[in-house]
Amino acid sequence: MNLYFRLIWTWLRARFKPPIQMGDTIAMQLRVLPTDLDVNGHMNNGRYMTIVDLALIEYFTRAGFLPVALQRGWRPMLGGSMIAFRRGLKPFTVYTLRFSMQCWDERWNYMRFEFEHAGQSMAVGYTKGAVVGPEGIVSNSDSRAAMGLDPTSPAFPAPVSAWIEADRLMRS
Repeated sequence: MNLYFRLIWTWLRARFKPPIQMGDTIAMQLRVLPTDLDVNGHMNNGRYMTIVDLALIEYFTRAGFLPVALQRGWRPMLGGSMIAFRRGLKPFTVYTLRFSMQCWDERWNYMRFEFEHAGQSMAVGYTKGAVVGPEGIVSNSDSRAAMGLDPTSPAFPAPVSAWIEADRLMRS
């Protein structure tokens, strides 16, 4: 099962799952496939972020954002991630990926993800993404208004605030 098949499968399945609200947490049950492995025999570090992309597709589909985005020529774009690996996921292991929108500023949306197996955290992190349209990045005020959502963000978790500061320092 290659990545395009997984992408299409994720999108199709998400269309038949219950709708969610932005801010809800979704849980996806997945399995480590042989194509996910690195030379050490566990899930490749880069593959974690590819799987997070699948969670993003399910999340935006179930939240009703994809039809709004497609109508306007918008598309989601990730702008960075931070992840801490705790334990390796071995071949054919079934695991749960939890994914939620945590907070946002005018440009970026910050989402938390966690890979779990048998009650243990295997990897945890955050990713940030924006909505891009024909004219460039769409403000969160505009994208949230298009969905009829409150533009007020919840408080930023400490790891996100620290990440924003570290990003600023790296760019200076």
